[in-house]
Amino acid sequence: MVNIRILQTGRAVSLALLFAAAFAFVFSGCGRPTPRGEGGTNKALKTTQEQASGPVLQEQLILGFSQIGAESAWRNCNTRSIREAADDAGIQLLFENAEQKQENQIKAIRSFIAYQVDVIAFVPIVSNGWDNVLREAKDAGIPVLVTDRKIETEDYTLFAGFIGTDSEQEGREAALFLRGAWEKKNAARPMKIVEISGTEGSSAANGRARGFREELGDDSGFQIVYTRSGDFLRSKGYEIMRSILESGVAFDAVFSHNDGMTLGILEAMKEKGLKPGRDNIIVTIDAEQAAIDALVAGEVNCVIECNPKTGPIIMDLARKLAKGEKIPPLIHVEEAVFKEGDPGLELLPPRGY
Repeated sequence: MVNIRILQTGRAVSLALLFAAAFAFVFSGCGRPTPRGEGGTNKALKTTQEQASGPVLQEQLILGFSQIGAESAWRNCNTRSIREAADDAGIQLLFENAEQKQENQIKAIRSFIAYQVDVIAFVPIVSNGWDNVLREAKDAGIPVLVTDRKIETEDYTLFAGFIGTDSEQEGREAALFLRGAWEKKNAARPMKIVEISGTEGSSAANGRARGFREELGDDSGFQIVYTRSGDFLRSKGYEIMRSILESGVAFDAVFSHNDGMTLGILEAMKEKGLKPGRDNIIVTIDAEQAAIDALVAGEVNCVIECNPKTGPIIMDLARKLAKGEKIPPLIHVEEAVFKEGDPGLELLPPRGY
């Protein structure tokens, strides 16, 4: 599928047309782009007071956003939140879908720099490998906001801040639930745990695994007997669980790093005649509607929320960055934990994803 940018005026504009429009405007009557103002918006791309008669239009902030893809209902909701919030805030959004490839994200960020956007925001598919392109953005005077997944860098001044979920806390919540569930069973043997993790090298997978292990600590009552990356994909969750069941690996609980993989896991278990949530304890992260429905049906025992609706906060932070204001270096969104037996689960409002 060909990548396009979505300009939040309701029209889809190709990358080539965007650059053609920008160059036609910039180079009609001048030799190079108008320089960016200190802490201001891009003067070369917006209506100015020197133009012909008529009302002067307010300059519009331009945000370049690189999304990692559309691999799940959670991700689609995250994208929808960003697009709707940009539209509500009157912010022009240049949107790129990286289709799960870091090289596509780097190309997108470089195109944003060339286009002289006011702010860049992106969801890093993996933690490492961003220093060069972020240094290019910094040299161009464009602030960068990291969202959803964190990055590792030699220079943390290369980006302005992070807004997203606390992956380590999500992992700790999973371990806490399993600890309590096993204590209720009064089992005389250690709990055997299967862990289906997310994309290798992503901060979400790393953080959830780290928090999970930190909470369990050296407790001999819990053993992770199998761990494998399912890349946050339902199809891989299904394939991995089928392989586990066919190999005869014995387990008491499954800790799945996201709901997409969990839905595949449930499908594979039920095909083999198992009753997930009863024969084995299932803990999952994201809180998609399908996972909440499975919790109500007794097929999942614990659902940990990972809040995708970060669009309004991102737009607020983008406005502050465009004005040259500093933002907190780390912002975690609020999230809930839903457990079997919680009152009112059937009355929860629709999740929207």
